[in-house]
Amino acid sequence: MDANFSGPNYTIGIEEELMILDAETLELVNAIESLLEGQQDERVKPELMESVLEIATSPRPNAAEAGAELRALRAQVAAAAAARGLTIGAAGTHPFAMWEQQRIVARPRYRDLVSDLRFVARQELLFGQHVHVGLDDREKAIHVANGMRVHLPVLLALSANSPFWRADATGLASTRTPIFRAFPRVGIPPTYDGWDDYAQKIEFMVASRVIDDYTYLWYDVRPHPNLGTVEIRVMDAQTRWEHTIGLAALIQAMVKELAEHFEAGGRLTTYPHQMVDENKWLAARHGLDGELVDLPSRERVGTRALARRLLDRLRPHAEELGSAAELAGVEDLLERGNGAARQLVVHEANHDLREVVAEIAAATVDVG
Repeated sequence: MDANFSGPNYTIGIEEELMILDAETLELVNAIESLLEGQQDERVKPELMESVLEIATSPRPNAAEAGAELRALRAQVAAAAAARGLTIGAAGTHPFAMWEQQRIVARPRYRDLVSDLRFVARQELLFGQHVHVGLDDREKAIHVANGMRVHLPVLLALSANSPFWRADATGLASTRTPIFRAFPRVGIPPTYDGWDDYAQKIEFMVASRVIDDYTYLWYDVRPHPNLGTVEIRVMDAQTRWEHTIGLAALIQAMVKELAEHFEAGGRLTTYPHQMVDENKWLAARHGLDGELVDLPSRERVGTRALARRLLDRLRPHAEELGSAAELAGVEDLLERGNGAARQLVVHEANHDLREVVAEIAAATVDVG
């Protein structure tokens, strides 16, 4: 398998899946083809459904530069939407939309996906944030992907932003998580014994004709050989751009810590898969307001306290990368609550889901 892990280390690229909304009714609109008309920007893309828009930044050396590009992209697509009587929004789910009313994008990959997965793909009306971090060595990339597994529940708890689904308060902080779990090849990934083990397992699946290539593995973290990155995919989409960038800065620091651990010849602690997966469930259920098991111990600790401890430990890495100031977004999540908590506060006032979406849309396009 070809691999383009040529560096430089620690560049970050951010992908956001955004809702396309009617500016008046705040319902999802199947309008991606209209928004793409006249667009020559490869950073603006379609996704599975016509009511979803993806924006993707270029590789950037630090979170400040990534943040500037992200804000510009949000402003760009918001302006294009406004010219058509539309707006955009960012959250893990649309609070009252129905997947049955969404059209599939007219692209072969997505039509084939629906043909293969049927209902499982059709009901995937979900919106995520993905962060790519560049690395210069394929063995290092496997080490980092393996090491990131234990951090995934904390990242989910911080990013949880989908407490509503089909006009129902689900009781979950991240409803997106169990809905997406219906897909094959998702969730906490297996560990790999180095690059050759990873490549052999992928080649076996391709030769068996169960996948076309490694991009059909939708795990929460995965090596991305074509791009030369490790991609972290566990997060719900963030309403406020500051939270998107804060999470990207935190992830960049995590990758740096793990890469330096590899370079020093370190060995990763082995965590039981079922316990990492259990922590992910607890994060999806309770967000920052619950507890996680402080692996490798058996002690349960407050999720906020665990996230705070991780943030404090990684701050020096972020400082070396020039991304420390952007960690203010993570501080804000810890102090004022994640997106799910904020949506619930709005809903509690009048039990009006359109009011919730109005708040999401306003905050999404508020890029300063």
